Amino acid sequence: MTIKINKATFENACKDIIETILFCLPNAFKGTVYQIGRPPELIAKCVTSGIIDKERKIISWGGAGESDYVAPGKPWLDYRDQPGRALEAMAWCVEKQHSWTAEEQKNDIRSVRLQVEGVKGDCHHMEPVLMLKKDLSFRNQSEIEYPKNHNGDTVWADSDYVVVDVIKIHFRPGTIKKDGPETKIINRLSQALGTELLSNQLSLQSVEAMRKVGEDRLNSCNILADSLRNAITKSGLLFSLIKLELGFLRQQWEEMLLEHSDQKGMKRDAVQMLNEIINSITKPSDISGKNLLELQNEFLNMFLPPESGEKWVDMQIKNKWSELLHKKRADESLTKEVHRNIHQLKRALHRGKDPDNLALYQEMPKPLKSKWVDLIYSNTNGIDFHLFNRLIDILGEPSLKLPHQNKSRKSLIHLKALAEIMAQLETSTNVILREVLNGHDYQMTSSC
Repeated sequence: MTIKINKATFENACKDIIETILFCLPNAFKGTVYQIGRPPELIAKCVTSGIIDKERKIISWGGAGESDYVAPGKPWLDYRDQPGRALEAMAWCVEKQHSWTAEEQKNDIRSVRLQVEGVKGDCHHMEPVLMLKKDLSFRNQSEIEYPKNHNGDTVWADSDYVVVDVIKIHFRPGTIKKDGPETKIINRLSQALGTELLSNQLSLQSVEAMRKVGEDRLNSCNILADSLRNAITKSGLLFSLIKLELGFLRQQWEEMLLEHSDQKGMKRDAVQMLNEIINSITKPSDISGKNLLELQNEFLNMFLPPESGEKWVDMQIKNKWSELLHKKRADESLTKEVHRNIHQLKRALHRGKDPDNLALYQEMPKPLKSKWVDLIYSNTNGIDFHLFNRLIDILGEPSLKLPHQNKSRKSLIHLKALAEIMAQLETSTNVILREVLNGHDYQMTSSC
C-alpha cells in the first residue's frame, strides 16, 4: 500500500465516500473502492463494496463478488493493456490517471465480459484517486521503481501523482454520461478521499512522532489540531456540490425559458466568435491562446448568478484578452469585436431573469415564477439552510415543470442532510480542540 494508514480507518473512509455518492446520486445503486498497491506491482484489490436498497435508505456492505480483484488482488502485469488480452477500464484509470465512463452496456470497449464472453456489461463510472508522490510514505522517491506499460514506457513518468485507489460507481442503464454532472461529483469526491487518506496518514505520523520524539504539549496539540481540522474539509467540498446543483437548476431553467428565443445561442455564438479570433491571431503552440480557449469553452458549461458570473468573466476572460490584444498589437476594429463578444457573454448571464423573457413565458404562475427566479439567481457565499428549505419547497411545485425537477429536489434534500451533519461535526471538533488546547491529557484526545 502506498499510504500508511490503519486498515479499519481506511475501510471506513472508503465506505463514507461510497455512502455519500449513493445517497447524493439517485440513479447510482452500487459503489466499490479498489486499493492500488505500491509500485512496481500496483496490485489492484477490492477494499469494500456497497449496494443501496430500492428505497434508498440502507446500504449493504461486502466484497466485489466474483471478481479478479478480490484479495489477494491483481498485479499490474495481469491487467495492463497488451495484445491478445481484453482491455480493462482499471488499466486505463491506473496508467492514464483519468476516469472511464461506460455509457452504453453494449458498446463499452473496456468491458472484459463483452470482449471475452460477448455478454454486455453495465453502465458505470470509474475514477482514480490521486495523491502527490511527495506526500506518500516512501523513504526515498529516487529509489522507487515504477512499472512499465506494454510499450516499455514507464508509468507516471511525467506525472507528479500516483494512483492510490479507484472508485467504481454503477448506474441504472442510460443515466450516466461522460463529463456529465454525476461524473463531476464523483471526481470531486475522489479528491476528497485522497485528502482524507492523506490526513489520516499525517495523523498517524503525528502520533508516531509524539511517541518517538516526545515533543512538548503545545506542538503535539498543534499537530492534532491540523489532523482534526482536515477531517472537516468535506464542508468545502459539500459547498462545491451545492453550487454545482444550483448551476444545474439554472441550466434547466434557462434551456426551458429560452427554448424558442433568439437569445438561446447568445453565449455559444459569442464563445465561438472569440475562439475563431484566437485561432486567427495565435499559433496552436501559443500557451496564452490555448489557456483562453479552455476558459471560454469552460464558460459554456457554467451557469452562474449574474453578479458572480460577470466577475468571473472579467477575471478569467476579459483580463486575459487585454493581455493578448496588447501582445498581438491588435487594431481598433478587432479590439472592438472582442469587447462586443465579451459584453455578449455578460448579457447571456442575465437571460434567465430578464423581464422580457419572463413576460413571454406563460407556463407557470407569475408569483411562482418571480419567487423561483429570485431563489436560483441569489448570490450565496456559504451553506444557507434557509435557501435550501425554500428551494426544496418550490421544487415540489408541479407547475414548475423542470426537466429533472424531482431528481434535483432529491439531491438537495440529501445535500441538506449532509450539510447538517458536517455542521454538527465542525461544532464537535471545535469543542474537542478547545479541550485539548486547555490541557486535557493525551489519552483522552486519542480516544476522541
